[in-house]
Amino acid sequence: MASGKTTASECFARLGIEVIDTDLIAREIVQPGAPALAEIVAHFGSEVLTPDGALNRRFLREQVFSHEHSRTQLEALLHPRIEARVRERIAAAEGPYVVVVVPLLVETGLFGDADCVIVVDVPEDEQIRRLRMRDDVDEAHARAMLAAQASRQQRLQAADEVLDNTATPRELEQAVSRLHRRLLRQADHHADPG
Repeated sequence: MASGKTTASECFARLGIEVIDTDLIAREIVQPGAPALAEIVAHFGSEVLTPDGALNRRFLREQVFSHEHSRTQLEALLHPRIEARVRERIAAAEGPYVVVVVPLLVETGLFGDADCVIVVDVPEDEQIRRLRMRDDVDEAHARAMLAAQASRQQRLQAADEVLDNTATPRELEQAVSRLHRRLLRQADHHADPG
């Protein structure tokens, strides 16, 4: 959260790599009229909707970060749908490899069959600063949001590759380019093991 996953994934996309963002898929599957939205309303009540019938993301976010059981219920509703949609897109993808952006990869265990786990990393203080700016929340709420995720150390331990996002956007782009070249070599090796 607030580490720069989106910025890094945009770098991969500019290199011609297909990027599948699970946050975007999560938004797709809760559009008004979607079965997942109806299930969310059934579990959380009509307060979870805006006056125009869309998902009230801020209200839902406050619920899931305040109540562990609410987060577990929401994940049980959404994660199977998200994973199925991602796997469909992976199967249809062309190119040497696909980048799947999964904000809670370590916590959920989704996509445990990934060939390479890339973690975009910044120190926790920087995450908190970015969260406060991005989501307009106080420090206590930002810290609670981070506490609901795997720790930085857990994410780094799960990583096959780490992209440091503490410097400039240009330096992150250069790091992504270097990693892209390594991933292309790995993809070529897998395609032609001979």
